[in-house]
Amino acid sequence: MSKVAIIMGSISDMPVMQDAIDILKQFNVEVEVDIVSAHRTPEKLFDFSKNAHTRGISVIIAGAGGAAHLPGMVASMSPLPVIGVPVKSSNSIDGWDSVLSILQMPGGVPVATVALNGAKNAGILAAQIIGSHDKKVLDTIISYKEELKAAVNKAAEGLKK
Repeated sequence: MSKVAIIMGSISDMPVMQDAIDILKQFNVEVEVDIVSAHRTPEKLFDFSKNAHTRGISVIIAGAGGAAHLPGMVASMSPLPVIGVPVKSSNSIDGWDSVLSILQMPGGVPVATVALNGAKNAGILAAQIIGSHDKKVLDTIISYKEELKAAVNKAAEGLKK
């Protein structure tokens, strides 16, 4: 079974990153959660990045605020797809610092970047990546999208009454 690692630079990122955990559990995808600081625990960052693929992890979601070097540093060392979640932190420049730090990666070191505080979409994207080779996960994603469609259609019908 494929696993998604959800890492964050600080425990203060957890309220945002919880959305990724929740949606992945809804899709029955196993998650591994940890705090890995690019600036405070660089040795842990190196070890995690270089070895995640040996532990059954298929996708890494990395959330960070401020300078937000975590997703890019992980992507520079890991062969796995990395999804970056820019987190709006209390000392940030309205979140733009983390968005630009994650979005503007050099050629050869891609990080798929979601919206500011967009951990839920990061979880969905991770599940879609896994769903490309896991039919059970793919089926849960198809059902989820059908539920979204039904909710929109129901709301539209409510406007006509």
